[in-house]
Amino acid sequence: MDAGCYCVGVDTNDFAISSRRVVAGGVMMPATVVVRGGRIVEVRPGNSAISGLRTIDVGDLVVMPGVVDVHVHVNEPGRTEWEGFATAGRAAVAGGVTTVVVMPLNCSPVATSLDALLGEVRSAEGVCACDFGFWGGVVPGNAGELPKLWDAGVLGFKCFTVHSGIDEFPNVTRNDLEDAMPVIAALRDKGRRGVLLAHAEDPRSIELARGPSGLDGEPRSYRKYLASRPPESEMRAIAMMAEMCRGTGCRTHIVHVSSGDSLGLIAEAKKASEAFTAETCPHYLTFAAEEIADGATEFKCAPPIRERVQREALWRGLKEGVLDLVASDHSPAPAELKSLKEGNFAKAWGGIAGLQVQLPAVWAGANKHGCGLAEVARWMCEAPARLAGIENQKGGIAPGMDADFIVLDPNADWTVRGSELEHRHKATPYDGQRVRGIVHATFVRGKQVFSSGQVAMGAGLDGTRAFAKEASGRWVKRSRA
Repeated sequence: MDAGCYCVGVDTNDFAISSRRVVAGGVMMPATVVVRGGRIVEVRPGNSAISGLRTIDVGDLVVMPGVVDVHVHVNEPGRTEWEGFATAGRAAVAGGVTTVVVMPLNCSPVATSLDALLGEVRSAEGVCACDFGFWGGVVPGNAGELPKLWDAGVLGFKCFTVHSGIDEFPNVTRNDLEDAMPVIAALRDKGRRGVLLAHAEDPRSIELARGPSGLDGEPRSYRKYLASRPPESEMRAIAMMAEMCRGTGCRTHIVHVSSGDSLGLIAEAKKASEAFTAETCPHYLTFAAEEIADGATEFKCAPPIRERVQREALWRGLKEGVLDLVASDHSPAPAELKSLKEGNFAKAWGGIAGLQVQLPAVWAGANKHGCGLAEVARWMCEAPARLAGIENQKGGIAPGMDADFIVLDPNADWTVRGSELEHRHKATPYDGQRVRGIVHATFVRGKQVFSSGQVAMGAGLDGTRAFAKEASGRWVKRSRA
C-alpha cells in the first residue's frame, strides 16, 4: 500500500483508495474505494489492500464525493474575458468541484436556442478540467425552443423574474411563465422530468424600495444597496413561483435564497408539492451585511448579502431541510465592471467570485453550526446531482457511479488570498477570510486532475500545486431515473 502517496500522473483508471474517513451513503466510515475504468465498482468496509491493484492509503484524510455545483456562470463564448471554461475548470478542481452545471445567460449568444447551446459545448470540450452540464434559458417568446434544448441534453431551464443584468436575457412575466411552465412540465426523458430554476425577485417591490432617486447621492453605501432589494421582493416572487408550481405541476427550484424570511413560504410550498425545492449560496452563509464596508463592491450580488440574523436563519433552514442544497452562484467580472476603484454599487456587476473556495467556506460554517461532512456532502454533492438528474453518475461514492471524489484535510484552517485563486479575476469577498479544509487531490472519472502539493507526494512533484496536463472534462447528460 502506498502510504499518503498520490500524485497527478497516475496513469491508470484501475486503482483503490483507502481512508479511515470515507463519506459514503450518508455516513463517514473506514473504507476502501475500488475504481476500474473510471467508475467505482466496490466500496469495501475497512482499510485493506486490493489484490492486483495499486492501493493508495490516505490515512486520516477524508475521501468524499466531488462537489456538484449546479449554479456556475461561465461566460464563454462571447465574454471569455469575464470567465472561461479553462480558468473556471481549474478553479473548480482546485476547490474539490468535479462537475459544474452552467447557467445560460452569460455567454453570447445566450443559451436560449439550440445553436447557442452547441456553441457553449464547443467552448468547453477539451478545455474544462471538470465535467460540465448546461441549463437552458427561458425568456419571453422562446417556449417553442425548450423541447429542442431538452432533447439536445440540457438538464433543465433557468429564468429570471427580474432584470438579469444582461439585456439579451430578459426576465419573464407571469404570462410568459404560463406559456413556458406547462411545456417544461410535459418534458420527459429516461424517467426524468423537466425542471425550471428561478431567480426569484419581484421587480415592482425593488422599484418601490429604490424610489425615484435610486442610489443617487450614496452610490458607495452598502446599506442603501441592501435596502434597494428588500426581503419582500424575494418573498413575493417565491410566492408566485410556488403558486405556479402547484398550478402547472412543473418542477420548480428557487436559486440563491438570501433571506430567512422566505423560509416559511418555501416550507409551505414543499408541503404542497414535492416538485418544489430551493438552494442558498456560500456567501449568504458566510458573510453578513453589518460587516460589509461602503465601497466594497466585491460583495455585490443580487439578491444581496443580508444581515447576520438572516444568515443564521439560512443555516437553520439547511439543517431542517427547508433548503435542499448549496451552490456557488460563481459570477466574476473584470475589475472595471465590478467598479472596484470607484466602489459604486449602482454601477458594479452583481456577482460573487467563489467557485474555488465554496467547499472550505461552507465547511467552516457547518463546523461552527454543529454539522458534519456527511451533511455538507448531502448539500453540495448529493442534492445538487439529484436536482440535475445525474445522481446515478455524480454526487456520491457508491458502486456504478463515476469515480469523482476528493481527498480533504478537514482540520486545516487557512486564509484565502484572492491573488492565488485560479478564477480569471481575483477580486473576491473571500480575500482574507479564514476557511476550513484543504483539498489535496481531486479525481474526475478516476483520473487525478489536481494535487495540492502540500502532503507527501510521489516522485516528480516539488510541493507546489499541479494539474493534469490535459483537460479531460466531459459533457454530462441525464442518467436514467
